[in-house]
Amino acid sequence: MFRKQECVAMLLAGGQGSRLYALTRHIAKPAVPYGGKYRIIDFPLSNCVNSGIETVGVLTQYQPLELSDYIGSGQPWDLDRMDAGVHILPPYQRNKGADWYKGTANAIYQNLHFIERYNPEYVLILSGDHIYKMNYDEMLAAHKENNADCTIAVLDVPKEEASRFGILNTNGDGSVYEFEEKPKEPKSTLASMGIYIFTWEKLRQYLIADEADPTSANDFGKNVLPAMLAAGERMFAYRFDGYWKDVGTIDSLWEANLDLLNPKVPLDLSDPSWKIYSRNPGMPPQYLSATAQVQNSMLTEGCSISGKVEYSVIFAGVTVEEGAEIVDSILMPGVTVRKGAKVYYSILAEDVDVGEGAQIGEKPEEIANLSKWGIAVVASGVKVGKGAKVPAKAMQETDVEEVIANA
Repeated sequence: MFRKQECVAMLLAGGQGSRLYALTRHIAKPAVPYGGKYRIIDFPLSNCVNSGIETVGVLTQYQPLELSDYIGSGQPWDLDRMDAGVHILPPYQRNKGADWYKGTANAIYQNLHFIERYNPEYVLILSGDHIYKMNYDEMLAAHKENNADCTIAVLDVPKEEASRFGILNTNGDGSVYEFEEKPKEPKSTLASMGIYIFTWEKLRQYLIADEADPTSANDFGKNVLPAMLAAGERMFAYRFDGYWKDVGTIDSLWEANLDLLNPKVPLDLSDPSWKIYSRNPGMPPQYLSATAQVQNSMLTEGCSISGKVEYSVIFAGVTVEEGAEIVDSILMPGVTVRKGAKVYYSILAEDVDVGEGAQIGEKPEEIANLSKWGIAVVASGVKVGKGAKVPAKAMQETDVEEVIANA
């Protein structure tokens, strides 16, 4: 017997994250490291706990092993509970065969039985690839006050950026009268954040109908929400005015990490009233030798710095040897940068080894043709040989041989 829950959260974490290329070749996008000591999924999980939501279903699919291991019993987020807690929900074999999740709506449909055993009044749908701190309880309160069937979180974006998003057009009371998917000439600047609260009975009804439609893409944004709007259901926008970042691309992930070094960006990870929880290995404090030079950077426990680090995010267990230089870069757990090596405007995934005198990436001012400049990425476990060079904008997924200097 499961304890009834007022609201159950369903966290969509099965996407491939193809636009992160080398960073997600072995792990799901929500498991990608962020901010020195976190994974992307820590944010929605922590938001749930801080908002008083006790039951979270995490829907996995692509490369789920590391993500599932990371979440484990849910103890770091206080979600290891007997009659609630966090549950990993991969696709599984049924009596009619096995089906991958075909879309966001189908993923929830395939887990109707999970939701039903908690008999909730409301269901919160979340994405596992956004960086933000949000009180879902306040959004739920607005949903109740409006007697809504569906409430959609929105962010007011600059007009010149609105055509990149799904836009909601609303009446004066916040009710939604129209959806526009990436409109060329947007009527408003209210962009959907992909965060929804549904009254459960309504959601269940529309998920069953959507699954029965052979022409449907089984997607919330393309199918379920438009169907509810066309049927005249009560749908409202909920305005969010805090920091929010979709880290689905290399550039946005790089920017989101470096935002933590900008005091003007409203994302305070040290705020004890809204803690972001994570699973971290116990490691000794960071070490800075007498030769270390560090400026405006974030250093995590267990790293050892003897070189120069500027405006960068350094994760646990990273080693930067004497004479090495790290600028505007993100070094994920276990990276080693050896003597004299240079890392500029780059993301190095876990356990990358950069040989002596090697160079990863380039500074924009050193590129003659700026169209060839961009963030260099090195995939996990890759070894870059002594004296080798990985150019700007590269997506390096294999080892790079040592360059032997002329005798």
